[in-house]
Amino acid sequence: MGRLLNIVTPLHKRTKRDYLARMTDNKQEAVAKAKKYGMDYWDGERRYGYGGYKYDGRWKVVAEGLIRAYGLKPDARILDVGCGKGFLLYELKQLLPDAEIAGFDFSEYGITHSKEEIRDRLFVYKAQDPYPYGDKHFDLAISLGCFHNLRIFELQSALREIEKVAKDKYVMLESYRNEAELMNLECWALTCESFFDTAEWIWLYQHFGYTGDYEFIYFE
Repeated sequence: MGRLLNIVTPLHKRTKRDYLARMTDNKQEAVAKAKKYGMDYWDGERRYGYGGYKYDGRWKVVAEGLIRAYGLKPDARILDVGCGKGFLLYELKQLLPDAEIAGFDFSEYGITHSKEEIRDRLFVYKAQDPYPYGDKHFDLAISLGCFHNLRIFELQSALREIEKVAKDKYVMLESYRNEAELMNLECWALTCESFFDTAEWIWLYQHFGYTGDYEFIYFE
């Protein structure tokens, strides 16, 4: 398997979260709305998801980290699985104007409200379905905060697909290392289907034949 990276974690730690407040705020209703991945999830109240996911440039540092970590060339081919509104791909394109970028997400709302400059490179698709690309078409395929929203059999197919279409791979998802972090994750998560600790995720990666890099974010 690949490297354990630290690219998104500094950005993740900048946000303060009230875990118990979310758990006690009619969470069943919030989960039901969040899993539709529509307006409520992206741009509705915070209790349903992002609470207004607007472009603010925060993903530039992540784009810079990816370029450094993978030595991406100006004409690199990059795929984002579960790209949401495409803000990270937009930053990558700003830094690498000649790059070939592509991204997809299950959320039609996310795609239609993506950055207009790259919208023609994004489409609605499921992470667990066969990807419409040939073997090793991309120099790098990434997936941030997506795969923990899949069930175990869907996770297997998604990992095999991302493994197939790219030379280098990087997956970031939510996990936990102790009981306190598990409780916080269970309180905060709205769309998560797979709750595994770090050792379990690494075992699954190996079991499903994933050879790429990875990162976990924790709710401390």
